[in-house]
Amino acid sequence: MLLTLEQVCCAYGNMQVVNQMDLSVEKGSVTALLGANGAGKSSLIMALAGHVTVTSGRVLYDDQNITHLSPMERVKRGIALCPEGRRLFKDLSVKENLVTGGYTRSKEQCEKNMTRVIGMFPRLGERLRQKAGSLSGGEQQMLAIGRALMADPRLLMVDELSLGLMPKAIDICYAAIRELNREGMTILLVEQSTQRALEAADAVLVLESGNTVWQGSAEEAAQSSEMIDSILGLHGDEKE
Repeated sequence: MLLTLEQVCCAYGNMQVVNQMDLSVEKGSVTALLGANGAGKSSLIMALAGHVTVTSGRVLYDDQNITHLSPMERVKRGIALCPEGRRLFKDLSVKENLVTGGYTRSKEQCEKNMTRVIGMFPRLGERLRQKAGSLSGGEQQMLAIGRALMADPRLLMVDELSLGLMPKAIDICYAAIRELNREGMTILLVEQSTQRALEAADAVLVLESGNTVWQGSAEEAAQSSEMIDSILGLHGDEKE
């Protein structure tokens, strides 16, 4: 396993947001985290990146205990986060935003990674001098993913990949996720669209109020879709 959580609890101050979470993520897999708003998905992702306090339990990465490592140390070890809302430096150029993602890597590695990102997202290559804040929503998501890739991660965590994006932009981003996974990268994905998640994932975890209420393979999730939809509070066309 590349990532293992053992009875992990997370909190913002005195408010516990993840309760005794157990999770195993295999190397080279895509794992989708599903749940309604407030279920604890983003809190869990942020805790894995080192931005939310783990109050008890252990987080193991490549069999090493990283529970209390700083965010920078996690990035150095190959854990990268593409956060919800993208959190770009909107007054900086596309190129400058990409460079910020490679701050733990050598100049040579950054140049190599930037070539890779531009090859994956040609639109970014056409807009390197353009301010990030002037990009479309889809282009900003591509930039956020690209910035995370500049750290040359082994584990890429993407929070709300498709939220607010047009279908064409979603297709481009998911094509990149599939390509990265084919290359062997492990992906942890928070996704609002159950259908998209099941198409991309090998394994699925459903959260409710900070607790794991269902987990299994994507195939098993597809067979249990009505039950999962009821947990997520989805009805009819909301499933898309």
